[in-house]
Amino acid sequence: FSPGLLVVAGSFAAFRLLNRGLERLVPPPPSARRNRWKWRNIWTSLAHSALPDTDNLSPCRFYLHPEMSKDLVGTHPPGAHSLVAVSVGYFLEDFVDMLCNQKLHQSWELLFHHSVVIICFGIAVLLHQYVGFALVALLVEINSIFLHLRQILLMANLVHTTCYRLNSLINLGTYVVFRIATLAWMTRWLFLNRQNVPPAAYAVGTVGMAIMTPMNIILFYRLLRSDFFK
Repeated sequence: FSPGLLVVAGSFAAFRLLNRGLERLVPPPPSARRNRWKWRNIWTSLAHSALPDTDNLSPCRFYLHPEMSKDLVGTHPPGAHSLVAVSVGYFLEDFVDMLCNQKLHQSWELLFHHSVVIICFGIAVLLHQYVGFALVALLVEINSIFLHLRQILLMANLVHTTCYRLNSLINLGTYVVFRIATLAWMTRWLFLNRQNVPPAAYAVGTVGMAIMTPMNIILFYRLLRSDFFK
């Protein structure tokens, strides 16, 4: 038993409660009322991405703890383990939410993505290792803020607005920096440190990168085509 599992369970329950109450906090516009669960789902995802003391402060953690960039296996700052556990709880909640409310052929890509993240982050939580590597992966959530805002604006039928256009530009820029570049750096780190990582963990990390990289490149192409080449 790992105390981190308590944090995972608490995080799952907290995001589940937030999901249930979001419709009162942020009522859906008329254009989104046919898909109320999706409206709640996106706002829940935005709340996770924008947590003030978690994902969007990950770059600060590397600045304040430079030794972590040299050792992503055994070194991590205080609170980092709990941060990863909170994210596992969120991804579990989102997985269950999609499984219960969306058809499989519509959500299989995200379900597959979440499965990979839950396995990789779960290993870090249980073993208290690779927490630094998981923190690097959480840099992706900086872009997720604008990705979720894009979905909210789409559901609110605000596509032809300056706000949507500005968000599209920021979304694309942060996508390149915090998704594509981050995944490339993680892949490079795995390759350079393959002798220091046990075979099982190396296999999980390599498979994870092999799955995540093409998925993110495909999503980037879809965003580019939808927002700029239409």
